[in-house]
Amino acid sequence: MSEGTPRVAIVTGAARGIGAATAQRLAADGFAVAVLDLDEGNTKETVAAIEAAGGTALGVGADVSDAEQVQAAVDRVAAELGPPVVLVNNAGVTRDNMLFKMTEVDWDVVMNVHLRGAFLMARACQKYMVDAKWGRVVNLSSTSALGNRGQANYSAAKAGLQGFTKTLAIELGKFGVTANAVAPGFIQTEMTKATAERMGIAFEDFIKGAASQIPVARVGQPEDIAHLVSFFVSEGAGFVSGQVVYAAGGPKA
Repeated sequence: MSEGTPRVAIVTGAARGIGAATAQRLAADGFAVAVLDLDEGNTKETVAAIEAAGGTALGVGADVSDAEQVQAAVDRVAAELGPPVVLVNNAGVTRDNMLFKMTEVDWDVVMNVHLRGAFLMARACQKYMVDAKWGRVVNLSSTSALGNRGQANYSAAKAGLQGFTKTLAIELGKFGVTANAVAPGFIQTEMTKATAERMGIAFEDFIKGAASQIPVARVGQPEDIAHLVSFFVSEGAGFVSGQVVYAAGGPKA
């Protein structure tokens, strides 16, 4: 980071899990961070953690699938923190079900948050990156992009984010903007805990079973993903763009 006013990063879905860890890591790296989540009240814990560590953060509430809310959120970030030149599209939801049980609502909600949300956020932020002739976009994909039983909607959305990432890299590269994707494997979060509960499995057993299938013999932590995002948005990663890295404790693609 250069001296003076810090660069501004927006992390969506940053109230907890991977998003919270990423927001805190980027703040530690010297960015002023907009902690964006559906409910602004839920961002307080992440904001407080960043500020307690000496960083700068702003909690912002917005539905990333709503164009007007996205524009208002980005405008607010630009006004209160400065022009956002780093965007981490992490906001996500699951509506898992087998295809024959999956409803149109299950499909649309997942597509709207993951794909439409990433599109709207990137569209709103790109002008600030282009003006600065420097920017970083990191989209959160998943190993589910390779296919996963009971996740036709989620898998399709996460695969779509990979194509979106590569296209952003092509379109925005000449402006000094890179775009990359991180595809996590099993990460220990509230979302995976909810999956275990839905399956009727104790979370400890769920983690143990997952770890037994991972070459490094453990499940991932949110900080593992935050570390990778930190690299992608760094000054030194300016020649890395359009890439998808599977952070899954072993080869996945």
